[in-house]
Amino acid sequence: MKLKVIIIIVLLSLLLGGISGSYIAIAKGTPSIEELKKYHPSGGTKIYSDDDTLIGELKIEKGIFVPIDSIPKNVINAIIAVEDSRFWKHKGIDYIGIARAAAKDLIHASLKEGGSTITQQLAKVVFLSPEKTIKRKLMEVSLAVKIEKSLTKKEILELYLNKVYFGHGAYGVEMAARKYFGKSAKNLTLAESSLIAGLVKAPSSYSPYNNLTKAKERQYTVLMRMEDEGYITKTEKENAYRQPLYLSSLKKDSEVNGYFTEYIRKYLEEKYGEDTVYKSGLKVYTTLNRGMQEAAVNAVQAGIRDVDKRRG
Repeated sequence: MKLKVIIIIVLLSLLLGGISGSYIAIAKGTPSIEELKKYHPSGGTKIYSDDDTLIGELKIEKGIFVPIDSIPKNVINAIIAVEDSRFWKHKGIDYIGIARAAAKDLIHASLKEGGSTITQQLAKVVFLSPEKTIKRKLMEVSLAVKIEKSLTKKEILELYLNKVYFGHGAYGVEMAARKYFGKSAKNLTLAESSLIAGLVKAPSSYSPYNNLTKAKERQYTVLMRMEDEGYITKTEKENAYRQPLYLSSLKKDSEVNGYFTEYIRKYLEEKYGEDTVYKSGLKVYTTLNRGMQEAAVNAVQAGIRDVDKRRG
């Protein structure tokens, strides 16, 4: 039986009051939400080049904290529209969203469709490993319910926007704004906000540095979702999509090696799990040659500029 179908059955039983003993055991074993309120990250992984020079760090701290009142509405609305359109309505678990995702999975015989709410994603980011098991998913569900009972929607959104990963070492919207556009999040345009929001689902795949065409396609998806939810008009959507994107160089903040660091991050997380990568203080020595990497980055940047000029 498909994973999401099993989850739906469990969730429906919870909704009707039929809480199973296994779920109770899992719920009792989940971390206290007080840990979320006083969350202090530690450890991390240091990555070295072939000459033992530090070229990157995978830190568990989620970027530069900014209060939600300093984050523009366009950023907030873009994230909600594409990641969890029913955020303001559900209580941690979006039964409608999960049912819709499961239906699509069954139709296409896959497990590709998402269904996790922003609250569930926050629980995973802070407390859980990325493994795809029924137990971890049920822990995520239990934590999401706890979080919703302990924090306001505004507090949940603030934590999420400051901890979620946007790629190239950028945790949180403030670091993402500085990384991709060289500015504070409060100064992001609608075009920039929608591109950043689109990164959450797959930071590496949708990175404008890695694949500008794919990043623009994802940006348009975000803008369409914002229009669907009534956050922007059709004219605003089209104008934002046509607006040129002036990306910062990956060289800023010593990220000449951003592509390679991102590759190492994905490899380590898949092989050893997030707990090991972000909490064990690993030192990773690689074969990367900094001179050759810088030349490669320069070539990519030149290509991006040429494509952007041709697109106007």
